[in-house]
Amino acid sequence: MKKKLITVVILSAILVFFLAACGSDSGSLEDLQDEGTVEVGFANESPYAYENDNGELSGASVDIAKAVFAELGIDNVEGKLSEWGELIPGVQAGQFDVITAGMAIQPARCENALFSEPTMQYGEGLVVAAGNPHGLESYQDIADNPDVTVIVMEGATEIGYLEEVGVNPDQITTAGDIPATFSAVQSGRADATTGTEMTVRENFASANTEDLELVETFEQPDISGVPSYGGAAFHPDNEELRDAYNEKLKELKEDGTVAELLEKNGFHPENNFVEDGSVTTEQLCNGEV
Repeated sequence: MKKKLITVVILSAILVFFLAACGSDSGSLEDLQDEGTVEVGFANESPYAYENDNGELSGASVDIAKAVFAELGIDNVEGKLSEWGELIPGVQAGQFDVITAGMAIQPARCENALFSEPTMQYGEGLVVAAGNPHGLESYQDIADNPDVTVIVMEGATEIGYLEEVGVNPDQITTAGDIPATFSAVQSGRADATTGTEMTVRENFASANTEDLELVETFEQPDISGVPSYGGAAFHPDNEELRDAYNEKLKELKEDGTVAELLEKNGFHPENNFVEDGSVTTEQLCNGEV
């Protein structure tokens, strides 16, 4: 009886390991080309990657990824909506082949995913209640007033930025997506929300409400990681797909396609564009930029 129990335990362990291994990495380049389809993970964060009113996957990061994969012979790009904090765990688990969310390339993230070369760069923005009752014009202003609360999308880089300038973690709350952070400020559950400049600017325009105010005089924090450089992210073991992506991305940067797609989605074709080789993913992953 004891031997049978041991055998069952061993077989169960083998099965669990096998199932985990089967779901642990995304499709190879050859598999994706054969299928003609790539599954991308994204969070609803306009204008980087989001689901438009017609239920279509849209945004600058999406358009760039579509252009790159088309060059690789993969024309069908299927989006999988996920909360921001679940994107890297999702690509690690093989739930999708790539992340296209304009995600900032950072050393900690590089330990858990393979990033493409940067596709764009961007700064930060701040939205407050109408009239800006606390006079907030920087992250330092939030740090200097312990009564102020700020809400940020879960897993976003801004949480670390706020803490780095001295904002008490007790002042920071999180929400699953950008619309939820805006709703919290609008309802008075938080005094401010922050995110990348393009995100807060576009969502502020979409909110079309007199209850909120975009802080046009916002002072960019003088800290490492600002500006941020975004790129696509892949399973840690899928270097072949990442490298093929980078090769085509470089070509599309050089022929002007990437700049055109950035401009199409509201980004500045020069200010938000990252010239190939000017800032590399290796530098960003090593914390050199």
